[in-house]
Amino acid sequence: MAGKRLLDESSSCREPDEPAAPKRMRTTPSFAAVIGEVVMVKSLQRFMSSLEPLVRRVVSEEVERGLRHSARSLRREPSLQIRAVETSTLTLSFSKMLSLPVFTASKIEDIESNPLQIFLLDTEGVPTTLPDHPIKVEIVVIDGDFSMGDSDNWTTDQFNSKIVRERTGKRPLLTGDVNVTIRDGSATIADLSFTDNSSWIRSRKFRLGARVAPGSIIQGVMIREAMTEAFIVKDHRGELYKKHHPPSLEDEVWRLDKIGKGGAFHRKLASDGIHTVQDLLKLWVVDSAKLRKILGGGMSEKTWEATIKHAKTCVLGTKLYIFREPQYSLIFNSICQVVGTFIHGQFYTTRDLTEVHMAHVEQLIREAYMQWNSLQEWNGEVNENALQPPVTGDMEVQYLNYHPDIARLNHHDTSLIADTFLLEMPNHGEMVYGDRLQNSTYFNPQIVNTNAYNTSDYSSDDGDSTPPPRVYFS
Repeated sequence: MAGKRLLDESSSCREPDEPAAPKRMRTTPSFAAVIGEVVMVKSLQRFMSSLEPLVRRVVSEEVERGLRHSARSLRREPSLQIRAVETSTLTLSFSKMLSLPVFTASKIEDIESNPLQIFLLDTEGVPTTLPDHPIKVEIVVIDGDFSMGDSDNWTTDQFNSKIVRERTGKRPLLTGDVNVTIRDGSATIADLSFTDNSSWIRSRKFRLGARVAPGSIIQGVMIREAMTEAFIVKDHRGELYKKHHPPSLEDEVWRLDKIGKGGAFHRKLASDGIHTVQDLLKLWVVDSAKLRKILGGGMSEKTWEATIKHAKTCVLGTKLYIFREPQYSLIFNSICQVVGTFIHGQFYTTRDLTEVHMAHVEQLIREAYMQWNSLQEWNGEVNENALQPPVTGDMEVQYLNYHPDIARLNHHDTSLIADTFLLEMPNHGEMVYGDRLQNSTYFNPQIVNTNAYNTSDYSSDDGDSTPPPRVYFS
């Protein structure tokens, strides 16, 4: 009854001209829609039925694989724990450092230019052997950035992870004796070379490594791998521009450090007639300021010092040269350093020369430098006729043998000695004459380290008086 009143009240509240709300009609799905829905459900059921075996198989395989991996890890765990505390009982080691630089297609040798050798060492670093057990060793290339700091306690896995293989499409990185056998504690690598440079890896350097070849491990013996220092491998064509250590007198100047072939310094030196190391050293001895000016301000002091230091390691050889004038005779080594001075047939040490003599000798040195190609080579024989001095009494003409290879028989001993005259010990590159300083570059052998001997105990067998003390160099 109350519901009917509420309905009547709501009807009475509607405006007379307001249309009645349309009645909501429920639509009936069409036959086609029902058939489509049924077909879709059946298709989905068939798809899931066909997919279920595949899913089951994949899940089963993954679970089985996981179980196998876990079981293998569990079986391996005890041995891994033992290896963590166990140290190698023996070690492979390269005998010497490598000869650097290393070029592709060139034989790798040790620092003494001998074939590389590998030794088997015990825990004390002493060479040892395994009787009746030859060890096959594989030579590999290691990345240059592989380093354990101050410790060499790398693991085999760490070592193997740093092995460098050849680039795609390239030949094997190493050729030659990449597999050797250690017998009696050592093996020689007679032929080994790189086929590619090291510029393509991040560190730009390689190391040589040696490890026991897989399959030849001896039961109960752990042998740690060997590894060299890191080094750069350059293309073979770079060997044509290789610096020489030490340089020779005949080497072109670009063989010296800091002077590039065809570079600015090379061109400047060539324009002034300085083509060889000998040319450079001669000018450095006679007029170092001029040589420095030729090279110009583009060469820093550090570069200048490096170039001269390298040049001074040059092997001078044994050739000597003589420059004569009516009153003076000077003997030079191969870089225009004075090794003997005679005035009126009398030998003088640099200490004995007066300021007047010294100034004249320095002038003669410059003249001899300008006339170098016309100087007579001095053969090292000791006699008056060679120097052509006037004969004065029983004076013996003594001759400085700057290099110990030229020796003569001493009168009071049957042994060969490097009998020399000349040269005071250097006083920081300068000598004092009166109140002025003299450049000792002309007179002091600055290239070869020398040993001084005092001959104040000298006495001849023929009763001649003992000559005054002199400083000798050999």
